[in-house]
Amino acid sequence: MKLKIIIFLFFLIIPSLSFSQSCSFTIGRIKYSGGGDWYTDPTSLENLLKFIGENTNIKTAKKNAVVSILNEDLFSYPYLYITGHGNIRFSAKEVERLRKYLINGGFLHADDCYGMDKSFRREMKKVFPEQDFIELPFSHKIYHSFYDFPDGLPKIHEHDGGPPHGYGIYYEGRLVVFYSFNTDLGDGWEDPDVHNDPPEKRLSALKMGTNIVVYALTN
Repeated sequence: MKLKIIIFLFFLIIPSLSFSQSCSFTIGRIKYSGGGDWYTDPTSLENLLKFIGENTNIKTAKKNAVVSILNEDLFSYPYLYITGHGNIRFSAKEVERLRKYLINGGFLHADDCYGMDKSFRREMKKVFPEQDFIELPFSHKIYHSFYDFPDGLPKIHEHDGGPPHGYGIYYEGRLVVFYSFNTDLGDGWEDPDVHNDPPEKRLSALKMGTNIVVYALTN
């Protein structure tokens, strides 16, 4: 796992570098059990990948990948994404494998699409029983890695009102999980006619998504 990440980061370590034509970044969307709609916002990741490809020198794939935690090729993806409205449940083997993935260089972005908070926190406590989510300060690099977000996460959807929150789990000093809560970035990445978000909201969501990817690939 670490070797694959190091090779991948060789091409991605600085966003302004030119990339090998054979190197193409994609996002692995986690397919999970429990009844939650892991497949929600189906156009979101392709739009994010396109935006990143057009606005950075990261060469991106046209499509995201769908990945189960027990898939043989899980460790081929340096960046995983999980979202949904409902229940998330990991088996004991999935808990063990996701922990192995994360402590060996992988990164997980969780984006609450309104309704997954309780189950996601419960399952991640199984993955990292010794760690708690902590709220990241607005000065954290993830808010400034490519675009500047001095006030932290942008607010895309209202949900229960109130400000958005960016939480993280660290392992040995490295941020391995970033959890965007009460914002719904994925809805902002969807095609414009899906949620009818104003252009400025969609743009801020896409920029923040770019920041998360750039941060994950350079730290």
